[in-house]
This record gives sequence, structure tokens and C-alpha cells, in this order.
Amino acid sequence: MFTRRHLAIALAFIPLYAGCSATYLRATGAIRGSDWRAASREAASLAPDPATTPEAVVQVYSARAVRWRGYFGVHTWIAVKRSGAESYTVYEVNGHRLRRNHTALVVGTRAPDAYWYGNRPELLSEMRGLGVDALIERIEVAVRQYPYPDTYHVWPGPNSNTFTAYVLRAAPELRVDLPPTAIGKDYLGLSPIASLPSGTGGQFSLFGVVGIGAGWEEGVELNLLGLTFGVDPRSLSLKLPLIGSVGPGRRDPPHSATLSSDARGGIHGTL
Repeated sequence: MFTRRHLAIALAFIPLYAGCSATYLRATGAIRGSDWRAASREAASLAPDPATTPEAVVQVYSARAVRWRGYFGVHTWIAVKRSGAESYTVYEVNGHRLRRNHTALVVGTRAPDAYWYGNRPELLSEMRGLGVDALIERIEVAVRQYPYPDTYHVWPGPNSNTFTAYVLRAAPELRVDLPPTAIGKDYLGLSPIASLPSGTGGQFSLFGVVGIGAGWEEGVELNLLGLTFGVDPRSLSLKLPLIGSVGPGRRDPPHSATLSSDARGGIHGTL
């Protein structure tokens, strides 16, 4: 039976957990304390050079958000390069652009693996090779169909992670398990049921505030007030707010595949 004592313990645990998490993030360098206006935006050497990579490439990234938001969550984006292209196109949502441009959707040619205002990016998934141009076309269609370009809310969404999750549902080949710190990834709008971004399971969510999901890539996730708690049996990892995944480590390198055409014109992935 839940008593007042249990409630008091729970309320005391929350600031303790938040303080320990913030200390951990600063100590590990996940959060940089520098002025965001002077913070690094250099490339992290995670993207293949277009000058020496004629094949098509798709990459998905995440990095801790700017300033205080970084203690709670990450910013995610998608970068694509068509066959023979001389640069990447980066698709992302940025709330700061909404007031100035009347749309939060940003399509640019910045370095795909640039530090997010001092915070190092993490490569979540990559695909390259034959057939990826067709995948890019589907990604571009999903970008154009994103239903919230003129709306942005840090919590519970829609935000940058809502956008990335929406687009990834059109590209299940990437099998992206978005970080548990990607607040907003579970915002589904008026429809409470959808496939998970990895395409390997399904989820139920009420406006990104409460919900549950289960999939081969994600494991089991519970969303409470926009915060993700979960377990990934395949990697023996726990998924926690603020810190992210905790466990022995990633079970595999970031999902990477080369798509190639089969004799009938279809596409398949080779891991």
C-alpha cells in the first residue's frame, strides 16, 4: 500500500537523482559549460567525406541539447547525401528558428557530424550504397509531410525528436533506437498508436505525456511525463531519464548497412 512515507521517500529521491545525474553528465564531458555562442560547431569526423565517397549515404545523429536542456535530453537530426553529391543535406527541427522563419523545420548543408554547440554528436545509424537513393527519396517525402513545422514545444513535443521519430517511421531499414533522453520522440499527436521509430515494434502514447512501447530494437519503454524508463534485454541495459542507457554497453556498433539491389529490383540490407 502506498503511504505518505513512500511519497516522502519518492519526493526526496527525485532531487537526489537529478543532482547525481547532472554531476555525472558534467564529469563525463557529456555537457559542456561554455557559452553556446562561442561553442564548437566543428565536424566530429563521423561522416564520410563526400569528395571521396561517391555512394549515397544516410546518417542519424544525436547530441546533448544546448544549455540547461542538455541535462534533460538530446537533439537529433538526419543527414543524407545522394550518389555523387558534393555535400550533405541535414534535416532537423530547431525551435529558435520558428519565430524568425515561421517554421521550425531546418534544411541545410552544414557538416552532418558537427558538434551541437559544444556537445559531441553520437552516430545512431548509417546506411550507404546502392538503393540508398531510393531511401533518401522516402525520407524527403516524410520531411515534407511532417505535420508540425509551425509548432515547437520543448516538452512534451512536438520538437526536434518528434520530427526525427516521424521521419524514421518512413525509413525502418535504419532500425534506429532513439535514446531514452530524446524527449518528444513519443509525441504522436491525436493518434495514440504508431510503430516505433525503429520499425521493430509498436507504441501507445497520449500526447507524449504517458505511454508504453515495445520492440526488438528498443526493448520495453515506459513514458511518464515525457521521461523514459525502460529495459533493453538484448544489451542488458536500463533506460533512465537524464543519464540515458546504463549497462554493459551497446550490443552492436551503430546499425550500419549497405543496401544493394536484388535481381528483381528490390532492396535488401547487408549488415
